[in-house]
Amino acid sequence: MKVNNKEVSYKQTLKSMDTEETIDLVFYRPIGFMWAVICAKLGISPNAITIASIFIGVAAGVLFYFDGDLLWLNYVGIVLLILANSFDSADGQLARMTGQYSRIGRILDGLSGDFWFVAIYFAICFRVDGTSDFFSQYPWLIWVIAIVAGLSHAKQAAMADYYRQFHLYFLKGKDGSELDCVDQLDEAYRQVPWKGNFWKKATMFFYRNYTANQEVLTPNMQKLRRKLKSIFGDDEPSQQFRDAFRAKSKPLMKYTNWLSFNLRTIALFAAILSQMPWLYFAFEIVVLNAMMVYMMRRHENICRMLTKELEDGAFKRD
Repeated sequence: MKVNNKEVSYKQTLKSMDTEETIDLVFYRPIGFMWAVICAKLGISPNAITIASIFIGVAAGVLFYFDGDLLWLNYVGIVLLILANSFDSADGQLARMTGQYSRIGRILDGLSGDFWFVAIYFAICFRVDGTSDFFSQYPWLIWVIAIVAGLSHAKQAAMADYYRQFHLYFLKGKDGSELDCVDQLDEAYRQVPWKGNFWKKATMFFYRNYTANQEVLTPNMQKLRRKLKSIFGDDEPSQQFRDAFRAKSKPLMKYTNWLSFNLRTIALFAAILSQMPWLYFAFEIVVLNAMMVYMMRRHENICRMLTKELEDGAFKRD
């Protein structure tokens, strides 16, 4: 398809083959590309697609409340959540297709899934509270479990996204990644006045804290970034280093995908349709948290090892 007089292929709308998941490649990305092509022709922006996905995803979450004779509504909810995720795929593909990148768009894209799952958590809590004898006796318990699951979900998604962007930085360079750092965000924040920019300023504040939290949890990664800056300055690292990092990081990309959407929703659909929706919370708290800790420890070890090799002079400028 031609966009701005340039031929754009389906493959060009993908982030990278290193970071794409099989389910996405065979299902969500082709559908997302179809939506992206249609929206490009109609002049619809990526942010508009993201906002549409929020409403569809929230509607899906509400439908997971019903059971018994209305269990068929759960199937409608599943279809709507799949549709919402195809829109979530389409907004990024459209942005890459048309070059309509923005930090606001990235933040909005990240928030869309949060809206979906907040609706899902409320639906599960009200459903369990009304149908389970155990949770009816202790109605507060399911809400505590939901809060723990929600906080776990937020941390899992944040770390998966951070490691993916770090990998893309070494694979495709600055233009192919959305990797940020707190120092740059602080500078950008200071340059924007509050007057007439309240929402932009507030969004930048929350995004800055989101990034700061990612950095706090990855001390070895931050040491590696500082070491790279001391050797290469503002230039991108040498191809030798980038290849070395990619070889070590690529096996971990499957964990960033598993912690994102597809594996999560397979577990969600199974729990909802088995009429034991609380099992989804257990899956997030136990299985996905264990996976996140394993991924983080392995990645931190990689960063520590590469920092040591940089200090020993193993990698030079091109």
